[in-house]
Amino acid sequence: MGTVHTALPAQTLYVTIRRDELRQLKEERDQLKREVAQLRLLTQGNQAQPLPVTQRAPHA
Repeated sequence: MGTVHTALPAQTLYVTIRRDELRQLKEERDQLKREVAQLRLLTQGNQAQPLPVTQRAPHA
């Protein structure tokens, strides 16, 4: 068993971010959203089609 720790109350962290940094983060977020959407389409397309089954000859 591990050491028991008491839960501390939540703390608020304030940060400062420049406008150009925020714009870059938003662009990265949008790019990641597009990539996720593309990957979802690819995986849904693969799920719709059953995988081919390879037939093997029985051992003699």
